[in-house]
Amino acid sequence: MTDRRTDGDRHRVKIEPYDQPAGGWGSMKSLLRHLKRNGRMIDGPAILAKQNKPDGFSCVSCAWAKPAKPHVAEFCENGAKATLWELTDKRTTPEFFARHTVSELLGWSDFDLEAEGRLTHPMRYDAATDRYVETNWQSAFSAIGAELRRLRAVDPKSVVFYASGRASLETSYAYSLLARMFGNNNLPDSSNMCHESTSVGLKAAIGVPVGTVLLDDFERTDCIFFFGQNVGANSPRMLHNLQEASERGVPIVSFNPLRERGLEAFVNPQRPLQLATNRPTRISSNYYQLRAGGDIAAIAGMAKALVEMDCADPSAGVIDHAFLKEHTAGADEWLSWLDEIDWTDIETNSALSRGDLTEAARIYASARSAILIYGMGLTQHRLGVDNVRMIANLALMRGNIGRPGAGLCPVRGHSNVQGQRTVGIADRPDLVPLDRLAAQYGFEPPRERGLDTVSACEGVIDGSVKAFIGLGGNFVRAVPDRNRIEPAWRNLDLSVQIATKLNRAHLITGRASYLLPCLGRTEIDRQATGEQVVTIEDSLTSIHASRGQEEPASEHLLAEMSIVAGIARATLEPNPKLDWDAWAADYGLVRDAIEATYPDQFADYNRRMFTPGGFPRPLSARKREWDTKTGKANFAVPSALDASFAAGSGDDVFRLMTLRSNDQFNTTVYGYRDRFRGIEGTRDVVLMNSADIAALGLAADETVALEAATGDGVDRQLPGLRVVAYDIPRGCVGAYYPEANVLVPLSQRAEESHVPAAKSVPVRIRSLRQH
Repeated sequence: MTDRRTDGDRHRVKIEPYDQPAGGWGSMKSLLRHLKRNGRMIDGPAILAKQNKPDGFSCVSCAWAKPAKPHVAEFCENGAKATLWELTDKRTTPEFFARHTVSELLGWSDFDLEAEGRLTHPMRYDAATDRYVETNWQSAFSAIGAELRRLRAVDPKSVVFYASGRASLETSYAYSLLARMFGNNNLPDSSNMCHESTSVGLKAAIGVPVGTVLLDDFERTDCIFFFGQNVGANSPRMLHNLQEASERGVPIVSFNPLRERGLEAFVNPQRPLQLATNRPTRISSNYYQLRAGGDIAAIAGMAKALVEMDCADPSAGVIDHAFLKEHTAGADEWLSWLDEIDWTDIETNSALSRGDLTEAARIYASARSAILIYGMGLTQHRLGVDNVRMIANLALMRGNIGRPGAGLCPVRGHSNVQGQRTVGIADRPDLVPLDRLAAQYGFEPPRERGLDTVSACEGVIDGSVKAFIGLGGNFVRAVPDRNRIEPAWRNLDLSVQIATKLNRAHLITGRASYLLPCLGRTEIDRQATGEQVVTIEDSLTSIHASRGQEEPASEHLLAEMSIVAGIARATLEPNPKLDWDAWAADYGLVRDAIEATYPDQFADYNRRMFTPGGFPRPLSARKREWDTKTGKANFAVPSALDASFAAGSGDDVFRLMTLRSNDQFNTTVYGYRDRFRGIEGTRDVVLMNSADIAALGLAADETVALEAATGDGVDRQLPGLRVVAYDIPRGCVGAYYPEANVLVPLSQRAEESHVPAAKSVPVRIRSLRQH
């Protein structure tokens, strides 16, 4: 890929250990750099002051909760990057597309494509000139509608309606109705790529598909455990909660293959004295670097140690037997399995010692209440659902669900990915009140399961998927097996992408392709009834209002709701019970409709949406009511101690973890400074243990290729990577997402949830040394 870096990081590659804390002056310097780069040095600070505030806008990146009493600056370094990236003064105009063919742009880096700025006009791909050309909204809607009607007449299941995690609750609800009225449940979303294992695992375990903690539980907890979640890069505002807990003496115990700076130390930029002295707050009191895919074994070791403690002193209350008897099912089978497994197998599969796991168990047993936090380090494995069930098992053993200061806390990624599922973006019809929708809108919703992300990709490859509508995102870049997906994508009859900026997915065109530019969440949304407000759901299930603050980047942009309504009007027959124009003019009407569909979740929606700190959705598990098949919370015995894949188990096969940089969010790359890992000026690296480098006869800074060891006959390679010696367990390597997606087969996915198993990809390492 041609490297056109325009961010000032192209001068030299610099790789050296970073020993400074998260936050602090590093974050302050980064903020200033991005204010300058995006032309917002003067007005940027005032805009950021409105971020995540009750009278402002919700962050467009992560989904971490917003406090009722916000800090002066209720944004983090990466949240500021996301906002400034959207508010850039640069524009990607029709003149830009006239200068560059799509073939040329395919040679640009992810960074350079988005660095061109905001899209300004609706565009249509012209195959004859290999360029996007300007069109108008009416023409675009008419052409898209005509093609969708044609496909619907042949097979309504041939069209995919994808949603990234960015769209509001209002737009997501309307979009899900568009898909179902079209005739399918093909509603894959970004959750399919990350936390679907949570949705499947927690629903089976405790009756709800989401976490159980609220923000004030952090003020009341006695212990916090982290599993596979990098707070410093993926949810930095949580560091405020962790800092306060640490200063109260709360132990914070982290299990993660890599030592991440955000889990080690933090200097709060909003504390002048701490910033001046650079004296950090310790975050993790205990840090255990387990093997990638070793979480089942590690949690099993902790649980086995709890049983041993309980047997040694039954009066100590290590296991909450009263809770188990009243509220759980499957406890006897779980305890029997723990008794049968051997410590040697636990140590081998986790790469942790019995002493370490017993130490962690003692900390857990000593805490009256504990919060268990986890991220994609657990969900993106073959046994990702088992990983989630193991976390639930650990919580149930001590009754750490349904009481203050305790609970499960999966940390979602994109800002409204959880909320989209709440209002109907789901391929599984059992997750949606279809009968209520039928009565509410006078149509018969499809009852057959739709396509998730992986099955949609398989449909593109085998030709059964004919059209793709993308509500945000960078789908082709984000999914596995990119080198198989991209050629097949060009056979689609229709590809429609709703976006704010140009990305690679827009350049993989179908026979007809449209690029529809929309307002960003930071921008004022003026409709026929006045300025509109949207809502989002945070990672802790609270609903917040968000009001845009800035003038739109172009007068030709439409709101996401208006685009969805425009496609719906052009595609569907009129429905006397649904006025798309009225919805596009007044989002309050959409919220009324959402409340009618989900009355238990959104009671008094329009009045409560401005509640400081958001209003929490009611969850039965918080009240120790279990909406499961047994009517109780369910223990589960895992199918193996190793969550990874058995394929390629030779000594020369490593477990690849795909990683995010400190300078990116999902597929959006803000620059080439992964400050926390000490890597600057490049993303073409593979992180390796020094002993593994020596064992393979390699050297630091040597150039190598990674080759997938999946045994399916498909050649998957990622060449041109620089070897970086790093503190990572032996047998494990790390490389950046999304570049490393070429190594992940679609078939390598979590059982039950189909989440791509991108945290333990079997690979071999080949030197590119010239002999």
